[in-house]
Amino acid sequence: MRSTLIALGISETDFIRECDASFKQGAKFAKWVDGNEGDFYYHPLVLPQGYGQAEVAAHWLARQGQEGVGSFSHEVCFQEAICEQGLAPKTIRTAEFSDVANYAYHLDSGKFAVFLQKHCTNKLGVTHILDDVTAINTAENNDIASVSTNNNKDICGDLFVDCTGFSSLLLGKHYQVPFKSCSDVLFIDTALAVQVPYDNEDSPIASHTISTGQEAGWIWDIGLQHRRGVGYVYSSKYSTEEQARAVLADYVGDNISSLPIRKIPIVSGYRETFWKNNCVAVGLSAGFLEPLEASALVMVELAAQMISEQLPQSRGIMNVVAKRFNETTHYRWQRIIDFLKLHYILSTRTDNAFWTDNRNPDSIPESLKEMMKLWKYRSPADHDFTSNNEVFPAASYQYVLYGMGFKSDYSYSQHLLNDWKFAEQQFNKNSQMIKKASDALPTNRELLNKVREYGFSNI
Repeated sequence: MRSTLIALGISETDFIRECDASFKQGAKFAKWVDGNEGDFYYHPLVLPQGYGQAEVAAHWLARQGQEGVGSFSHEVCFQEAICEQGLAPKTIRTAEFSDVANYAYHLDSGKFAVFLQKHCTNKLGVTHILDDVTAINTAENNDIASVSTNNNKDICGDLFVDCTGFSSLLLGKHYQVPFKSCSDVLFIDTALAVQVPYDNEDSPIASHTISTGQEAGWIWDIGLQHRRGVGYVYSSKYSTEEQARAVLADYVGDNISSLPIRKIPIVSGYRETFWKNNCVAVGLSAGFLEPLEASALVMVELAAQMISEQLPQSRGIMNVVAKRFNETTHYRWQRIIDFLKLHYILSTRTDNAFWTDNRNPDSIPESLKEMMKLWKYRSPADHDFTSNNEVFPAASYQYVLYGMGFKSDYSYSQHLLNDWKFAEQQFNKNSQMIKKASDALPTNRELLNKVREYGFSNI
């Protein structure tokens, strides 16, 4: 997203001030393995030390049981330590969009929509028409010729991007492109969301998403500048709404009784085709999975990037571009489903059939089963994936696998453990980076307050 903001010519200072944005350095998964207190691991946004140069994961596994050896993400990445301390990924002296530790954002989507509209219309020459579509008009070749509106008559176009959300007005309803459900793999189908104010204006702001496993799903906890966004996503097959509300109330605390709770249905899956004729769907109109790992937001970014980079010069080549877009997007959705499912199949929780049924082999995609066979004997590597269109790199799979207690057996490949000197250098370097970052970085709250008051330096 930082790259997108830079490309649009947006000031990071303005963005943070106007969109209630905060810094996100990854995700903390609590109570996903066995559900006990102290059960957590991180999926940070910084690559492991020595990634791609040696089997550092193998050397970490071989060190298990030694005094002072911590979790995988703690030993190979300094970001877990700074997140646990509530520290920011940079200082006020760091230039806009630059970093000490890689980061993304948490933000108020409503404020961001207004902010983008203002920026694009005032500075990029975009014409914004706010109206209701009453009809979709088709050309002889079955393209969309125009859309009729209540107050602005017909709006013609060469390419229509369907951003109509779950209704999928153009691709789904007009073109009748079928929706492919994956509810047999990912069981989540409901969310209960609430906005929780901080206790006071100096309350800490977590610099990561907190995902806490529950009986029939998990709770997200996202810290913005002035409030937290909290939500329980669960499967209605394994929990009633009354039970889910009780779980959410237990997590949020007594003040939840005065807060409005929004119920959101979730239908996991995606359209069988994403670009048909001169219509391409982006966002919820293309598909949606549960909000784990912010995969839906990632897909919006990737789709927008691909459309902008490969925008057809004429209608004559649009079908070629559409074919490539569809193939790439299909691949990405399938890999995301594998990655999300990975979080569930490694859990040992037995407190609800939700968790045990998630480990049923019949619910696990064959592509993920094949990968798990490979990783039984070595850590995930970039060459395990056949495309350059990966959404999550092999490093992300390493963080989840070893964070949840998976152990690759290197007894059949001892040669991968020969680089002890290099591995020890990486572990030591990570320890030094933890100390350096801990001494230098402000808290997330402190930095955001300074951004609001002073702003960052320009790039």
